[in-house]
Amino acid sequence: MINVKKIEELARQIHGSMPQVVRIFGEDIEKKIFQILQSQLINCNVINREEFDVQNRLLLCTRKHLALLEQRIIKLETMLDATSPGIQEKE
Repeated sequence: MINVKKIEELARQIHGSMPQVVRIFGEDIEKKIFQILQSQLINCNVINREEFDVQNRLLLCTRKHLALLEQRIIKLETMLDATSPGIQEKE
């Protein structure tokens, strides 16, 4: 999930960088900025670093498993070809 504290901090920074005339409206503007940031980040499917790291480890594990399966297939195909040299594949 998105870190709400980071969004709040970003909203405060944006609010603080606005001209004084706009900042007079105070918390209402900051709350609206927070709501917009939160909804837009959710729409962008942004994930936090922890979720990214978990998904990255899962992908690496899956790639290793796939590589092992590919090696097993090659080995089995080689064994099959060696035991039945007269049989050809139909294409």
